[in-house]
Amino acid sequence: MWWFWSNFASRLRDYAMKQTYDFDTVIDRSGTHAVKQDRLTEYFGRDDLLPLWVADMDFAVCPAITQALSSRINNHPIYGYTCPIDSYWQAIIDWQRSRNGFEFTPDEACFIPGIVPGFGLALNFFTRPGDKVLIQEPVYHPFRRLTEGNGRKIVMNELLEDGNGFYKMDIVNLEQTIENEKPALMVLCNPHNPIGITWPVEDMREVARIARKHGVVVISDEIHGDLVFKGNRHVPFATVSDDAAAVSVTFGAPSKTFNIAGIVSSWCVIKNPELRTPFFTWLETNELNSPNFLSMAATEAAYRHGGEWLDQCLAYIEGNIDFVIDYCNKHIPAIKPVKPQASYLVWLDCRRLGLEHEQVVDLFTNKARLALNDGSMFGVAGRCFMRFNVASPRSVIEKALERLCKAVKALK
Repeated sequence: MWWFWSNFASRLRDYAMKQTYDFDTVIDRSGTHAVKQDRLTEYFGRDDLLPLWVADMDFAVCPAITQALSSRINNHPIYGYTCPIDSYWQAIIDWQRSRNGFEFTPDEACFIPGIVPGFGLALNFFTRPGDKVLIQEPVYHPFRRLTEGNGRKIVMNELLEDGNGFYKMDIVNLEQTIENEKPALMVLCNPHNPIGITWPVEDMREVARIARKHGVVVISDEIHGDLVFKGNRHVPFATVSDDAAAVSVTFGAPSKTFNIAGIVSSWCVIKNPELRTPFFTWLETNELNSPNFLSMAATEAAYRHGGEWLDQCLAYIEGNIDFVIDYCNKHIPAIKPVKPQASYLVWLDCRRLGLEHEQVVDLFTNKARLALNDGSMFGVAGRCFMRFNVASPRSVIEKALERLCKAVKALK
């Protein structure tokens, strides 16, 4: 693939540095088999909703990625078996080093076929049926679904509301729960989905200390790690201490960052060879460790040439988040958005509406005609909450809020 990048890289670099990107244009995704559009009836019982649920963006992909895919397809007519190349891994390594301070070698990294499938693979490799897995609800729902679906048992360490409208870990309960329940695995969502928390280093060090003391492997889902807003910082779990490096299995991907979730391009980093060697060998044996040529082209283009696009995208999303907060404060004060430190997902606290959870869902779906994620899917603590994906043009966000405002006013 050297010929591809040698003819392409310098031109893209100059182009990306000068480009001002458009996040305001509304793009019709109907007819593209987009889950958030084509499965409305299946999940919500109607298809006349604004789709603001599935965690991908409604923005055009960074042009460097589109150009890289187009160039690869048009410049070579054979789409055969491929193997990971050095420049692919170096792009991932360079990006993580420069953006997040995460240092690792190609030998410490491996391709995985998606974050959720990767979690399922790690779950089945590092645990056995009947083993316990600790999660921190409210949290990304596949952690519970995959755990229970694979015959493991959930152990809970619920997050605590901190009194200021945000959340924190209950470290005391975490240590007690691990001592008493003896889980084999813990899942850390870093940054947290759906609340958008960038975890304090001190808390992650405590997680690592406790996990190592009790022999618990920690899966750190860091897919939202590059979607961090000003004044906050994503710290990869594996970097916080020697304990963390010893117990961590880190999952990441450019998919959320660059809106290429339809291209499987995820990766796994394990620093500890006692965890890494058997797991990576098992992935290789089962032929689960090789990206296809489109995945490599998209990933390398994103990490080499997508930095400016991402910076502009994050500024736009943060503007959307501020818009949601200001609008709710002025027009829908009974709904309180929790401002995320990372990601384009806004956790809406609807408890002051005075409705039962099922009534909240009905309000959003059937009265306001909005498709948002039902907070209860993230755990019992998510009842009377909704998850709002704000990675859409601002005109769409404004339209959604106007519908919601009208529906809330009609309650009275």
